[in-house]
Amino acid sequence: MSDELEQGTEQGTPDIDDRILASLEHAEAAEAAYQALLERAGEQAVEPRIEATRRAVELLGDPQRSFRIIHITGTNGKGSTARIADALLRAHGLRTGMLTSPHLERVNERITIDGEPVSDEAFARNYEDIAPFLDLVDAELAEQGERRLTFFEAFTVLAFAVMADAPVDVAVLEVGMGGTWDSTNVADGDVAVITPIALDHTNRLGSTVEAIAREKAGIIKPDAIVVSAQQQPEALAVLEAKASEVGARLLLDGRDFSLVAQSVAVGGQLVTVKGLAAEYIDQLVPLMGAHQGRNAELALVAVEAFLGGGTQPMTAEVLADGFAASTSPGRLDVIGADPLVIADAAHNPHGAAALRVALGEYFGLERITLVLGVLAGKDVAGVLAELEPVIDELVVTQSTSERALDADALAAQAVAVLGADRVLVEPDLSMAVEAAREAAADRSGAVVVTGSITLLGDVIGHARETGWLLRPDARRQAATVQLDAPDLEAAVLEAAELEADGDADIEGAQR
Repeated sequence: MSDELEQGTEQGTPDIDDRILASLEHAEAAEAAYQALLERAGEQAVEPRIEATRRAVELLGDPQRSFRIIHITGTNGKGSTARIADALLRAHGLRTGMLTSPHLERVNERITIDGEPVSDEAFARNYEDIAPFLDLVDAELAEQGERRLTFFEAFTVLAFAVMADAPVDVAVLEVGMGGTWDSTNVADGDVAVITPIALDHTNRLGSTVEAIAREKAGIIKPDAIVVSAQQQPEALAVLEAKASEVGARLLLDGRDFSLVAQSVAVGGQLVTVKGLAAEYIDQLVPLMGAHQGRNAELALVAVEAFLGGGTQPMTAEVLADGFAASTSPGRLDVIGADPLVIADAAHNPHGAAALRVALGEYFGLERITLVLGVLAGKDVAGVLAELEPVIDELVVTQSTSERALDADALAAQAVAVLGADRVLVEPDLSMAVEAAREAAADRSGAVVVTGSITLLGDVIGHARETGWLLRPDARRQAATVQLDAPDLEAAVLEAAELEADGDADIEGAQR
């Protein structure tokens, strides 16, 4: 070894070691911060209040006022719409922050900066900064006889602090639940997006579409622009009344903008959108499902409204780059091959209906082994009634979430819809997934994993540990050939082979 190379190696090794140690320290600090947040009341413990969060951000100097905001609520499609809007804004050259929930595998996924999960270092450092102020609000709440800040309330404050610290130009915020009392509503959206409103969380938001719409309309702020999907008449009436009350401008799908056409295409789907300032013809959206075309439409129009009040067309380059960068983890997500494994978080009847349609239109699947696990309180019968026509066999299980519905209780409901012959109970998630993969392989079918996000996260973790999870780039490629099931299966296998070849190349380079 030459003196120069030896010297460079000696000088470089401590730097590498220091970076590794720093990374480990940041990871440990971030995990400690997450555990501290988990000690608070969980996300199911929704408090019908907003003043507690408002007090916390006030003490921090209102970090949520340091950037502009697109605020998104609705029953289904919020997360996908948020991610597409975020990608379009980044393509326009803006630095973005995004808050979504829940996460698939790591809590960092909930807060993104410029499309990437927040770093462990930023997560831990900002939590350390806000912790004293959270404690102060906790003490004030205790004096008033109220429960201290919940997990979601504290996490929202953390997200605002991270985004202000980054800093970002614009934040895309997904409402956790409802709108009026949601912690994210301490922020005032320049644009409020309302995805389709249907029955969900009825124990918290109300038992009618009208009542739920009233809660969701709470994110509409004075002088804002409201971009709404097509709604049931009773929901639309609520949105119109709220917009009129606060002087907001309501833009409605089918009246002020529209999805003119959409069709299945290699890579996802082509959409033509009549926007606010222009018509955008045959734009490739790399996501599957007719509902994703609607989500892309809403996101496009929301960004149009945000950038210039709907008066300036988006350029072809920005639109193409933004759509190309759009992702939707856990939504018609091809995570495995041989057999094909698709993950989708259809946790209510509306989502299940969209999944059923997409499985036929985009994948052409004839035999499906479904793996199902849901959280307590969900409309199991409604979900299964929508999926029943495409289920060959159902494997019932449960995730690691404390809120997961017991597998035996879920099975009892499943049998009532499907009959005992099609239902297999396996409480152990890993065994359930492998039983489904084996059954699908024997029948030349596919596996669809659906239900709660926590279930999907657990399944993806299991797939990674056991070595059959497709990498994100291979997953994207595997999902680019639709039309006929045999063609799709071949594409998935090709993607898996390419992934294996890539791993071999990496190993060779390391040697």
